Amino acid sequence: MGRQPEVLWAQRSDKIYLTVSLPDATDVSVKSEPEGLFSFSAVGAQGEPFSFTLKLYDTISPEGSKTNIGLRNIICSIQKEKKGWWKRLLKSEEKPAPYIKVDWNKWCDEDEEESALSDWLPSDDDDNGVNGRDEESSDDGLLYLPDLEKARGK
Repeated sequence: MGRQPEVLWAQRSDKIYLTVSLPDATDVSVKSEPEGLFSFSAVGAQGEPFSFTLKLYDTISPEGSKTNIGLRNIICSIQKEKKGWWKRLLKSEEKPAPYIKVDWNKWCDEDEEESALSDWLPSDDDDNGVNGRDEESSDDGLLYLPDLEKARGK
């Protein structure tokens, strides 16, 4: 068995995203089985083998899963068989291996999933992130309008 690359994970109600950090990987092999078994293997830039197998929390649909091999990492989008939020990535309740970490850049909470799509759609009110608040929803910005109006009145 080879070394394990760093694996970042995030979820939506219908998918699991795994980002395998392995620059310049070759001979990439990804297998997913309906019962939730996910296997990965590749050869690193220096010719060293990398591999891991995960027993996912629930069942998946291999035919709906996709893999995108980039220069710096491999992104796997795994289709869940049943839509819903998993308590954790793996079936085991033990602490995951140290090479598995949460991908906070892709993370979305259950209550944020519906609004996440609207946050990505531009509107006339958007200032293209000039004020540094580009990741917050436009609804949060409305909370500040009454204070601004009071300040103008004085």
